[in-house]
Amino acid sequence: MIITLKDGSKKEYSEAMSAYDIARDISDGLARVACMAEIDGEAKDLRTVIDKDCELNILTFDSDAGKHAYRHTCSHVLAQAVKNLYPDAKLAIGPSIDTGFYYDFDMPPLTREDLDKLEAEMKKIIKKGDRLEYFELPREEAIKLMEERDEPYKVEMINDLPDDEVISFYQQGDFIELCAGPHLMSTRPIKAFALTSSSGAYWRGDEHNKMLTRIYGTAYTKKDELNEYLEYLAEMKNRDHNKLGREMEIFTTVDVIGQGLPLFMPKGAKIIQKMQRWIEDIEEYDWGYVRTRTPLMAKSTLYKISDHWYHYKDGMFLLGYDNMDEIMNAEDRSHEISGVQDLNLIENDADADVMALRPMTCPFQYYVYKARQKSYRDLPFRMGETSTLFRNEQAGEMHGLTRVRQFTISEGHLVCTPEQIKDEFKACVDLARHCLITLGLEEDVTYRLSRWDPEKADDYLGTKEEWDYNEGFIREILDEIGIDYSEAIGEAAFYGPKLDIQAKNVYGKEDTMITIQLDTVLAERYDMYFIDKDGQKKRPYIIHRTSIGCYERTLAWLIEKYAGNLPTWLCPEQVRILPVSDSVSEYSEKVKAELRRNGVDVTIDESGERIGYKVRKAQMEKVPYMLVIGAKEAEEGIVSVRSRYLGDEGTKPLDEFVNAICEEIRTKEIRKIEKKDA
Repeated sequence: MIITLKDGSKKEYSEAMSAYDIARDISDGLARVACMAEIDGEAKDLRTVIDKDCELNILTFDSDAGKHAYRHTCSHVLAQAVKNLYPDAKLAIGPSIDTGFYYDFDMPPLTREDLDKLEAEMKKIIKKGDRLEYFELPREEAIKLMEERDEPYKVEMINDLPDDEVISFYQQGDFIELCAGPHLMSTRPIKAFALTSSSGAYWRGDEHNKMLTRIYGTAYTKKDELNEYLEYLAEMKNRDHNKLGREMEIFTTVDVIGQGLPLFMPKGAKIIQKMQRWIEDIEEYDWGYVRTRTPLMAKSTLYKISDHWYHYKDGMFLLGYDNMDEIMNAEDRSHEISGVQDLNLIENDADADVMALRPMTCPFQYYVYKARQKSYRDLPFRMGETSTLFRNEQAGEMHGLTRVRQFTISEGHLVCTPEQIKDEFKACVDLARHCLITLGLEEDVTYRLSRWDPEKADDYLGTKEEWDYNEGFIREILDEIGIDYSEAIGEAAFYGPKLDIQAKNVYGKEDTMITIQLDTVLAERYDMYFIDKDGQKKRPYIIHRTSIGCYERTLAWLIEKYAGNLPTWLCPEQVRILPVSDSVSEYSEKVKAELRRNGVDVTIDESGERIGYKVRKAQMEKVPYMLVIGAKEAEEGIVSVRSRYLGDEGTKPLDEFVNAICEEIRTKEIRKIEKKDA
């Protein structure tokens, strides 16, 4: 057989060989650092036997796939260490992730001291250097093995595997793990690792299941790379909006109010207000939107027409019905409704009077559109709304401001003729990118075409032909714009594909920040139409979109991006006046009045503290500008400026400073912090 290597060179062998043995034949050094193989473009374990001509690429830790194999092996070492120190612990799952790995165990919560003990035990296992042996078992034998080892979660996982699935295991020493791989050949190559944290996690992410203990870790091939990452992680933890946002008194949460229901304090409310006013103004005056204001709740009838009821019911807050179990377990009549002609059928349902807090705004805005007959001359009809929505998120999924049960988004729906849809979709992308650029966030996002899953066609509205056409339509637009994007099967809305703009938080978890969806089916369900040039009724197309996304999530993102040092225009307090003594209080008030007259958010520190303390306090509270006022400043009508950007900027005439900061706020300039201690 002939093996073609990555550099184009060829190796010829007379008998079948494993990928690892071929790596050894190439060089012992390559075999030592090999993590996995790529055979004809497919990721494979190094143990894979090759018996025919192929292209072979030996992957090391330098590749993403190699990192995952390396770190996945480290997660097995962690599991073995846990079983050594805590024999009663039950194994759940332990995948590699972009930043390292984690493993879920059914065991009591752990302390930092416990993690240190586990790290010591892992070092012993790695030093021993057991080989990882791969083997397969028939389903019955696999279940029996896991039952004998008292691993109920593994038994459940095996039972859930498809009938034709290969059931494989890896064994290192006396530790056996249900796993598909790939893995390193032994534990010995693991050079540098750390267990970073421990938290709770529901089994399979379902709050109705048992809470497990999740241990996070990371692994590298070099100690200095590990230390660099741990330093970065410490910095990121200091940027965590859930920590920093509370310290800055932007938001808080209270148990008696409920999880996922943050309280915005005056500073946080001011920031949200500034973002909201900005978005509403540019949508209305620059992008041609009309504003709507619609109810926070509606009868179940509204959601049934669109099919939202059948897709979102489990995550909705339902009101006004005694027997909620009857509603939640009612027969799923998904896809039966085909428009207003079926309203009588819907309204005769036993749960027709059930009210639900809205998880989305689109059905409400459709009726704004339908309130008056539209012609092609009225389109596109762009509706924007600052929408407060409600979703009953699982307890284990909620975090700070990024995933909450009540949130507000910059929601919009554009009703277009088919001929207009391309330009309008492009305009929605332009608006989203304008918002990202203004906030300084464009470099931090990725773009994803979220597609349907044809294997679960019953979960979606529309035909395969419609889905293929609409996905191709969005793909064409993105290619024309020149946006790099990935594609994800099964991430579409049930009524249409979408462009998702993604970003990661400080811990590497990815969330959708902005979404733009194409919908060619719901207009029929709500009997929406327009009178075309030929005098005939036609169905419009609809774009569902956000411009800045969810205000809460975007604020969390901004706090983490800027470590709390928000751009001046967004700061709840933009200037703090620091009088040296009470003798300059009159001039300080004059400075404050002039700034406020020009729309600047300003306060005076009237405490009796020394000026150095006042400066440090303002710096700690992330105030962009401090104006030190002494006798000289009062006498000459000037201000002594200190900023987070340059530190001591010297004295300036008051009107010069006012003009400069007003221009910075007007243009939404993002100044770089050049002086670290400022």
